[in-house]
Amino acid sequence: MAYYSIQNIPLTDLAKEFGTPLYVYDADKIREKISVLRAAFEGIDLTIKYAAKANTNLSILRLMRENGVDMDVVSPQELEIGLIAGYEGSNITFTPSGVHFSEIEYAVSKGAIVNLDNLSVLEKFGQTYGSSQPCLIRIKPHVFGGGNEKIMTAHPESKFGISIHQKAEILSIVEQYNINVIGLHQHTGSDIKDGKTFEQAASALFDFAYDFKDLQIIDLGGGFKVPYSPEDPGVNMHEVGQIMSNAFRAFCQKYGRELRLWVEPGKFLVSESGTFLTETNVVKRDPVKTFVGINSGLNHLIRPMMYGSYHYIFNASNQDSSKQEDYRVTGYICETDTFSFDFNGKQNERLLNEVKEGDIIALANAGAYGFTMASHYNSRFLPAEVLVDGGKARVIRRRETLEDILKNQELS
Repeated sequence: MAYYSIQNIPLTDLAKEFGTPLYVYDADKIREKISVLRAAFEGIDLTIKYAAKANTNLSILRLMRENGVDMDVVSPQELEIGLIAGYEGSNITFTPSGVHFSEIEYAVSKGAIVNLDNLSVLEKFGQTYGSSQPCLIRIKPHVFGGGNEKIMTAHPESKFGISIHQKAEILSIVEQYNINVIGLHQHTGSDIKDGKTFEQAASALFDFAYDFKDLQIIDLGGGFKVPYSPEDPGVNMHEVGQIMSNAFRAFCQKYGRELRLWVEPGKFLVSESGTFLTETNVVKRDPVKTFVGINSGLNHLIRPMMYGSYHYIFNASNQDSSKQEDYRVTGYICETDTFSFDFNGKQNERLLNEVKEGDIIALANAGAYGFTMASHYNSRFLPAEVLVDGGKARVIRRRETLEDILKNQELS
């Protein structure tokens, strides 16, 4: 899985030209994933709604739009960024959780389709709009699925969605206010690799849908697993697509007419496109283990420390595998910020080609939930972002300065 160039540009050249730490995205990989997803649902009236929270860079959003991918957003700010990137409000779905109703009103004012996930908001929506505005309702199907309990979103104790056991209350509110429900939505979680889990959640949603007579859309969410190492196969999208397509066709036949199918991938579309480049500050040889200290930390890539997530790590400066060593890869934050977690979510070592100070250490699968979850912890600058497209690399977000950190502060 170690790769030393993106579109024939060496990673070390990118690090030298743009500095480190640096997020680099491969536009061709994003296009490839869009094509794979469409092919998996061939023959289905499919709309891909990119879960923008994975990566909201304007250039990434424009690339999605140019390739016919719509947006799913979770905040007014993401919605506004989508509009700036060239999307129409009608191409954007707003799927928040636990927000003030004013955010729902804002989304409606921008022409977005809102996805309602609690009874209180559903009633307010009915009182405010009656049948004049379309909406989707997010259902919680009581299904366990996802690679980590923090990213499971459809089980009984999840905060997301309205429980399938509250159907009577939902129908009562919809009927009382004549709410224009055009679709039902569910999202099982993230890092799901088998079609059976999706089928189980979809089956619950389909059973729920028969009591809604004017549906146009079934939204099955996203959460497709991506491969994190050479031994990790990720999701078999062809298999998942077949299972979900067959189930959807059977539902439409029983429902009495053809509906549109929406899916909301985030990580699946952008994760593998991203590589995070860092530089080795120090190789620290301890009696117990050897540490590789890089010029980044959980402030730039929090997923390992937050989820115990695995990122494939390699020495981009050394392709000679004849001399390797186990290293614990750590950051420069005044906090435990290990990058080298194993597949069991434990801090561990990685076998890397020999590392020397100044070597470029690359972390794969950095296109999703990397920069978007970055922070100013320890008052460190946010990294730059670069997009490689057509064999050329260009900056799509400049590196921060101290002025950027201080611009909204006042000394009093």
